[in-house]
Amino acid sequence: MPEGDTVHRTARRLDEALAGSEITRFDLRVPQAATVDLTGQPVHEVAARGKHLLMRIGESTVHSHLRMDGAWFVYRPGERWRHPAFKVRAIVGTAEREAVGVDIAGIEVVPTRDEASLVGHLGPDPLAADWDAAEAVRRLGADQRSIHVALLDQRNVAGFGNEYAAELLFLRGILPTAPTSEVDVAALIDLGVRTIRANRDRVHRTFTGVNRPGRTTWVYGRAGRPCRRCGTLIRKGSQGADRTSERVTFWCPHCQISPLGS
Repeated sequence: MPEGDTVHRTARRLDEALAGSEITRFDLRVPQAATVDLTGQPVHEVAARGKHLLMRIGESTVHSHLRMDGAWFVYRPGERWRHPAFKVRAIVGTAEREAVGVDIAGIEVVPTRDEASLVGHLGPDPLAADWDAAEAVRRLGADQRSIHVALLDQRNVAGFGNEYAAELLFLRGILPTAPTSEVDVAALIDLGVRTIRANRDRVHRTFTGVNRPGRTTWVYGRAGRPCRRCGTLIRKGSQGADRTSERVTFWCPHCQISPLGS
């Protein structure tokens, strides 16, 4: 699942492929941006903010979001794609490399000076150079909802998704339904920062320290299976700010009992 670490790795890969070169092919296959043409413009950089990808080209920024299944691939011009053409939403190419966005969403092009209109609402990003831990603690601590819902709100902290929420709460021994006001949010954020920074530089994300398939998570995706720590069956539920934003939750009813965490 694309979360902040995945998006930052994607940005780094695209930046290495495109930055410093001039656009020779530009094709956005979405109605709201289909007529935009940045051919001939230089690529300054490709950056990430939380789960948002920002291509800064000329005086414009091309914004995209990976959502659940999106991805960017890098090819040499003329190289055969490894995915169906009907899934392609964007092609940004130079003389030497071609970035192809598959099943991506949220595609918009704005003047770079107006970039804040796309990502200005986001909270601090633990993978960004301007990470502000105190501000993240302040925002998350002020949220009156359950900790699982609050942690997923990108206005509090940018980059944590559902897998991170489930795993961080397990590691801290916190029930996903615990009121945020009763949680040691500073300790939770500190753990989250260390974990997402470690995963940013890994090929495969892991929370257990084990990279083998099926062994990377403690509770996420493991409903009905025994807890790796105590053997109690992992439970599954759902939470969200409203019905349209509900996410599946996973927890161990034995290891996650205290809102203050461990």
